[in-house]
Amino acid sequence: MKTSPHLRLRPDVLSRDLLASVVVFLVAVPLCVGIAVASGVPAELGLVTGIVGGLLVGAMPGSALQVSGPAAGLTVLVYEAVTHHGVGALGILVLATGLLQITLGAVGVGRWFRAISTAVVHGMLAGIGLVLIASQLYALVGVDAHGNGLDNLAGLPELVTGSLSGTPALSSCAIGVGTIAVLLLWKRLPGSLPRLLPGPLVAVGLATLAVAVLHPPVATIEVRGLIDSLDLTGLGDVEMLADPALLGVVLAFTLIASAESLFSAAAVDRMHDGPPTHYNKELIAQGAGNTVCGLVGALPMTAVIVRSAANVQAGARTKMSRILHGVWLLLFAALFPAVLELIPVAALAGVLIHAGGKLVPVAMVRTLWREHRGEAVVLATTALAIIATDMFLGVLVGIGAAVVKTAWETSAVRVEVEERDERTTVALSGSATFLRLPLILDTLEAMPKDRPVEIDLSRLRHVDHACRTALEAWTVQDNAGPRGTPDPAPRETALVAAAPSGDAAATERGDR
Repeated sequence: MKTSPHLRLRPDVLSRDLLASVVVFLVAVPLCVGIAVASGVPAELGLVTGIVGGLLVGAMPGSALQVSGPAAGLTVLVYEAVTHHGVGALGILVLATGLLQITLGAVGVGRWFRAISTAVVHGMLAGIGLVLIASQLYALVGVDAHGNGLDNLAGLPELVTGSLSGTPALSSCAIGVGTIAVLLLWKRLPGSLPRLLPGPLVAVGLATLAVAVLHPPVATIEVRGLIDSLDLTGLGDVEMLADPALLGVVLAFTLIASAESLFSAAAVDRMHDGPPTHYNKELIAQGAGNTVCGLVGALPMTAVIVRSAANVQAGARTKMSRILHGVWLLLFAALFPAVLELIPVAALAGVLIHAGGKLVPVAMVRTLWREHRGEAVVLATTALAIIATDMFLGVLVGIGAAVVKTAWETSAVRVEVEERDERTTVALSGSATFLRLPLILDTLEAMPKDRPVEIDLSRLRHVDHACRTALEAWTVQDNAGPRGTPDPAPRETALVAAAPSGDAAATERGDR
């Protein structure tokens, strides 16, 4: 049954939304805090983004059931921005991202994000996941990461051999590995308990309890207080956008946050039978949320598939569930901030390593390699480019690879050689573009020199200017005969193409 406006007036629907909001809140707390810590900003800023995602974006039109907040997919990019430009630049970056998203949604660009190749999106998420895992492995043992993705990956052997020698590192590693083990095993337990309690909450809760009881020498979260963590963005901060590097970060934020949100919306729509997402309105809602987050200096937000799936699976029927989840986050941040100080950093690293692993679509890569090898290449190219460079350039490389793949596939041409009436006919069908010129010209060069040649273009759906020009030039050159040959035997080469508007075929001939 389709969700209707009358549903929100029914007590049974409100009770289901209330239960779903509690489930989403329990999932969101460790993720909001962990993403903030991994991004290099105070833990409270992750909660602020979750609060804005619930109270503001949750109340706006767009998608009825998907939940917004800080996302693991932006962690690496935020960390790089904070490292290079400082925490003070985060507010204006997120604010500019939000305003750009609102503009794109208002002019109707939201629906065009669906045109981005899914291979590029999954490659982007895979690259993010691998970089995130590499950086959080350092946090797992209580040491600082080297920096970018390549440096972190290159330093892993040294991390394994050198960093696990002391008691603090071993204790931290035990906490992190234990957290990952709980996350992997929790859903496999029998009974209803795994459905009632989210795995991330259980894993972090058990790790926190272990630290409180055993007192191992591991680092815990530093708490500054909700108000003290906010850094309001002023008019003077706008001057930072004159830096081209910061504008590149804004474009990267916008592209990744928008694509992730709208692809998440498409996935969530398949999970419920309620109203489908209005993509332009959803992009405006995400932009409004990022605008507010930017004004208070919080993390950028996207729609998050993990929390959204938990919301749907918990039985949510209206947007009230995501609004209430924002209320619970606000109450938690205001009333129980001291609880955060008990959470070990290694446990949050374990949560993010698990989340990063889920971003790497191993099963999809196997399927694509068997059925759509070109898409698998685009996915891998995007992921490797992100690891080797950065998020923005990596996505651009992925989009370029997708365009090249599509151009190559759509320019497929079939070359048929027929011998008849003492004439060789080379018939081309499909689409002849410059990408296929080597194949076409190699075939023509292999034709016998003692027979007339006819190049039949009448079966082509499309022939671009470069290809036609090259064929005409080859025809003229072939008719001219080999240079340095005295009195070459006459041979006639003809280029035959369909005339405009379906007229009879026009033949262009060149005689020596």
